Amino acid sequence: MDLKDQLKNLFPEHISSEEEHTPETKFEVLLQKEPIICKYEKRKGKPITILEGYNGDEKDFKKLAKHLKKKLSVGGTFKNGSIIIQGDYRDKIMALLQEMGFKTKRVGG
Repeated sequence: MDLKDQLKNLFPEHISSEEEHTPETKFEVLLQKEPIICKYEKRKGKPITILEGYNGDEKDFKKLAKHLKKKLSVGGTFKNGSIIIQGDYRDKIMALLQEMGFKTKRVGG
């Protein structure tokens, strides 16, 4: 009998932390007719990736920005209806978006 079984015997109504926290990785995808545009630019000599063309709610686009920044471990921001990611991550971003069900289009270079 291991420690988990002993704790379950002592506290039968307790829910373990593994059962409480289920990781949320699913995004509700709004089916859109137009693809998300993935552009590459240089600002002040530094490369950035810009995502535009989302037709859904602004809050959902901000959540998407946060998710992408976390997945890529990079900085970025949400401004004027577009996501700006530091660095040239077009291929990785497009792959992540396509896994989520979005259509993407690569623009520039």
